[in-house]
Amino acid sequence: MLSRLSETKMSHAFVRAMNSGLIGEADTAILFYDLSHLRERIEDLISLFPKSALHAVAVKANSLTKILTEIKTFDAGLEAASLPELFLAEHAGFPPEQIVFDSPVKTVQEIAYALNLGVHINADSFAELERVSELQKQKPSKSPVGVRINPQVGTGTILSTSVAGEYSKFGIPMKSHREAIAECFLKYDWLRGVHIHIGSQGCEPALLMKGIETVLMFVNETNERLRRAGLQRRIDIFDIGGGLPVSYHRDKEPFQMSQYKEEIKFRFPDLFTDKFKLITEFGRYIHANTGWTASRVEYVKEEQHVRTAMIHVGADMFLRKCYRPEDWHHEISVLDSKGNIKTGKDEKKYIVVGPLCFAGDMIAREIDLPKVEPGDYMVIHDTGAYTLSMWSRYNSRQIPKVLGYYEDGEKFEILRERESLSTLWEFWS
Repeated sequence: MLSRLSETKMSHAFVRAMNSGLIGEADTAILFYDLSHLRERIEDLISLFPKSALHAVAVKANSLTKILTEIKTFDAGLEAASLPELFLAEHAGFPPEQIVFDSPVKTVQEIAYALNLGVHINADSFAELERVSELQKQKPSKSPVGVRINPQVGTGTILSTSVAGEYSKFGIPMKSHREAIAECFLKYDWLRGVHIHIGSQGCEPALLMKGIETVLMFVNETNERLRRAGLQRRIDIFDIGGGLPVSYHRDKEPFQMSQYKEEIKFRFPDLFTDKFKLITEFGRYIHANTGWTASRVEYVKEEQHVRTAMIHVGADMFLRKCYRPEDWHHEISVLDSKGNIKTGKDEKKYIVVGPLCFAGDMIAREIDLPKVEPGDYMVIHDTGAYTLSMWSRYNSRQIPKVLGYYEDGEKFEILRERESLSTLWEFWS
């Protein structure tokens, strides 16, 4: 069973990195990625679904180019939500048939670029389908094209990451446009697929299933209409998106991908046959539990009932956690200056804050920790997804060094050096 990394394993890798000279005085915060664990998660995903399935890992979850090239070694693909992400996928060496382009606001030039490459495109609106049609008339493309449908099955517990409510900025709503969507498949001979994505993290598997069920019923109805119309084509691509929640809590077992797959196969067996090319777009599930962050404690401020531990990473990297603390959680461990796990419970609670000039720059509020001292390291768990890829430039903080490792630290690789001040100057110039 795939699970979260233990603090013992993280401590072990940290000590090895320190002893190897990979953590210097300037490295006040270091990002770690367990590449062996990443491999296990990708291999597990690929083994569960049909061999013909395309597993397009969401670039937005983790955009590091060395992580992207690691994914490429497993014959998986990438899902790009913008032209720059499409560029990253292309230049990481992914062939067009392993790239899915999902941006909801594609320009004519961006659509033409994608069609010229031959990548899979999911159109987000009727207007975008019309643009694809005009470009196809000018220069026919081999790109598979799908349309994103909002099945309107409801929202999860985190509204900001739920995208299948009655209203959503994404896709075409099913209830009011069912007939019009079907007419598009009758009209456009290059339109072959459907795409759904219910949301991320706050959406329970049952809600994801409801979305698949709703769209699959539409697909079967539309394929029957195509058959009756005498057309020698059908909807044969089904993109189920991502969104399977992961665990960020010590005491909560994650919902396993094997459980999700078995439920899909039991309820919708056609998706596991040659009737459909199946596409997945998991990002958080692949990355979140493979990464963690260590930051040196610079100061500990003393108040009557609480201590404030001041570290070198905050809302610059943990945007969602700091701005919406009620929705997002990260466990925290404490290591001493040599990387050993500190145990026990201080008599005072702790507030853990970052370095930004912003009052909400708090990673944790009034939590129990062992006694924390300057020179210790705070380890923030499960930071492999939607953290570094959402880095904020506020206060012009330098992006920390990023280390990848295998087998609990037997082998290390520098995935990204700490950002230099000269590079930062170039960014703002």
